[in-house]
Amino acid sequence: MSLVSADTETDRQSLRRARYAVAAVFCVHGAVTGNFATRVPWIQDHASVGAGQLGLALAFPAIGAAMAMPMAGAITHRFGARKAMRGLLALWTLALTLPALAPNVYTLCAVLFVYGCTAGMSDVAMNAIGVETESRLGRSIMSSLHGMWSVGLLIGSGVGTIAAHLDVDARAQFTVAAVVLTAIGLVVSRWVLNVEAAPDEHPPPHFALPPKSAWLIGAVGFCAVFAEGASLDWSAVYLEDELDTSAGLAAASTTAFALTMAVARLAGDAVVNRFGAVRTVRSGGVLATFGGLMVVFAPHPALAMAGFGCMGLGIAVVVPLAFAAAGHSGGPNTSQAIAGVATVTYTSGLIAPSAIGAVADATSLVVSFGLVTLLAFGLIAGANVLRSASRPVAETPKA
Repeated sequence: MSLVSADTETDRQSLRRARYAVAAVFCVHGAVTGNFATRVPWIQDHASVGAGQLGLALAFPAIGAAMAMPMAGAITHRFGARKAMRGLLALWTLALTLPALAPNVYTLCAVLFVYGCTAGMSDVAMNAIGVETESRLGRSIMSSLHGMWSVGLLIGSGVGTIAAHLDVDARAQFTVAAVVLTAIGLVVSRWVLNVEAAPDEHPPPHFALPPKSAWLIGAVGFCAVFAEGASLDWSAVYLEDELDTSAGLAAASTTAFALTMAVARLAGDAVVNRFGAVRTVRSGGVLATFGGLMVVFAPHPALAMAGFGCMGLGIAVVVPLAFAAAGHSGGPNTSQAIAGVATVTYTSGLIAPSAIGAVADATSLVVSFGLVTLLAFGLIAGANVLRSASRPVAETPKA
């Protein structure tokens, strides 16, 4: 009896260590994005590109990610989840050095495409391990993992802000950050769960379109990511142009929205474990829709800011639960299903900023956020497809 108890306690400790390790991986992944985002003005000056060319170049990370993510399943199948994630995460952290080296718009587009490819594939690999860890723990952890990504984003942004304030060359900043983050990623990846394909399991194709099950799940994630991208990129503009808010207060609203998302994701697992994925997303959809209506009909900046906060709270846990639902959907290859959902949802992030701008040019920003509100309402209607995210099954960890 004592041996069984000892083995059980060892398994629990191993699972706890694996959970903390994959949380650290999410934090490292987010820190890369945070470092990059704060130095975009430096990159623009270094590459001598105008606003229009910069906007074009900044679409290439999303294009690269969307094109590369379908290949992640084959890589994971061949090398095993742990080895694949370590390698892809290292490629992503090292790719941080590339954007600051670009001397013109053509090379900037090329390096940002590579940057996006490594971001997307490592994202799929770490989410696949996160889903497997959640299954063995038997409770929701995906929301807090994505919350740790947001924490990493804030840490990286803080480092980048200090570097920019001190007028540090972005090439030096990115090189140091890449070395540090690569080292941390390689170390913590040693303790994540390792999942290898069964000997009789057929490998997925090297490049595969999302499976049918991913489209419905991805559509729900699409609605959330569209609302997130629109709020992050356009909330400050909305407050300035439509409600005559000062630039400082408008910028603070965007920062507050990002913080709201991070806090909600860190706390989201407790809500999901208590009420389940479907009820959580449906309630979040109600809150996000209410927030969108507050933004659209706001007579005062404070009400619009509160509306953006409600949207952030409402959509925060949707993407983590979409990944969880894909992983628990019972398909033959977890990474392939997650890659499919990621491809669909991240496509939303690619088109949201330009779609909002196009609608605003044709009508107004108020109408644009009316569209965002309609998509937020889609979370209420589509929440049921995430039912499988509520049923992780605990298992004994594998070696």
